[in-house]
Amino acid sequence: MRFHLRAAQNVIPDLQTSKDNTSLIQFISRLFLSSVVLLSASSYIAAQDTTSNDNHQPIVIVVTIDGFPARALEDPRLPMPTLRSLAAAGAVSTGMQPINPTVTWPNHTAMITGVDASHHFVMANGLVVLPEDGGAPQIEPWTDKAKLVHARTLYEAAAEKGLTTGQVDWVAIYGAKGVRWQFGEKPDMKDEIPQELIAQGIVTREQLEHFGDKSTPAWRDEIWTDAAVDIIERHSPNLLLFHLLQTDSIQHQYGPLTSAAYAAYASADQCLRRIVEAARTAGNLDRTTFFILSDHGFATYTHTISPNVALVEQGLLKKQDGRYKGEVWIKAEGGAASLYIRDPHRRAELLPKLKGCFSGVEGVAHVYTNDEARKLGIPAEADTDQAPLLYLTAAPDYAFGDDTSGALIRTNPVRGQHGYVNTMPEMQALFVASGSAIRSGVQLGPVSNLQVAPTIAKILGVQLPDAKQPPLSGILR
Repeated sequence: MRFHLRAAQNVIPDLQTSKDNTSLIQFISRLFLSSVVLLSASSYIAAQDTTSNDNHQPIVIVVTIDGFPARALEDPRLPMPTLRSLAAAGAVSTGMQPINPTVTWPNHTAMITGVDASHHFVMANGLVVLPEDGGAPQIEPWTDKAKLVHARTLYEAAAEKGLTTGQVDWVAIYGAKGVRWQFGEKPDMKDEIPQELIAQGIVTREQLEHFGDKSTPAWRDEIWTDAAVDIIERHSPNLLLFHLLQTDSIQHQYGPLTSAAYAAYASADQCLRRIVEAARTAGNLDRTTFFILSDHGFATYTHTISPNVALVEQGLLKKQDGRYKGEVWIKAEGGAASLYIRDPHRRAELLPKLKGCFSGVEGVAHVYTNDEARKLGIPAEADTDQAPLLYLTAAPDYAFGDDTSGALIRTNPVRGQHGYVNTMPEMQALFVASGSAIRSGVQLGPVSNLQVAPTIAKILGVQLPDAKQPPLSGILR
């Protein structure tokens, strides 16, 4: 049974612009009630299916709900019946610790490699590039995996063993070898899955060609779910990586655990329900294991620190031809910021001065040198140009921004942010495992997201020798 939230394309834009909390709560209620009805109709979707394929190879489906805070699962009002059913039938952690920086791409990479940023070198949502003309650092997301990720992945290990793989909206995976079926964050019209969705009338060629334009996060999540359902039902890969994104977008704008955030959580649960139903439809539910994860949590903040403003005031950034250029730049990532110095000959002179300068700024919790930051899992500057020379972390209620003008510190309405140090309680992420390979009713304390990849590797029977943490063997049947 397929269920499409086509109305979401029209509903969620109202949620993003409306300040009427009543309408948000009504939306959550309607979505929650529809979930309960659909769960009853499908006879408790987390239960084992009696249908079985002749092929007995294990299947693992990884679903990441971007930015879902672990603490949200403690709220009895959380409108996510599918997630709760999977948790009750499997293993759930009180909180999964992300790696530093607590940003989407570094942590998605950690969850499928078993290593942190000091080994895979992903420090942002793409490749950090310092323009030759001295302009502001750029983040290039459409970078080939081979250039961006310097670690062995689950999908590579699976493909080497002859297992089939798929990905939908996964990150740091462009041009990757070993992925058989895919529908990317930026869909490639040459891939099979976009063509299959067009043939089924789910989406048009024009919509895919302008996928990120004039659309909503909810609509994109729905199409990504269509793609994941198509891959599961038609191709049954042994490993599917699937990333839902609108929860992150909504929480950045409104903050976590708000009415808008709960509407986004409920929408994500509907997508999750469709994934489980697709495994049932394919006849594979009895050999499928689900990992429902998030990459990081979320915190609220009301103060923005713009450290590049201080660089302008010190004359290290100067305006040329209408934009700032210089040898020193800071790239903000919410609760943390990375400082880069282009000229290696000036580093010895500037680093002590800049460390002292930013250590005294209100809202800056700590300024780490590269050597000190390596204890947080930040890569060494000798290993990669992605490594910052100084790593700034924000105090609670503060976040970093990239502005070069205005006040160094300004107040703003309550918003949501991540990127803070991974020991912060609000940054703890979701971990639920359920299905064929998982024992039922397992309650876990804190776990590390570096344990995800070795656990999945053990289920699939593949090797990740560089993984830094042991698998969660206690949750396995």
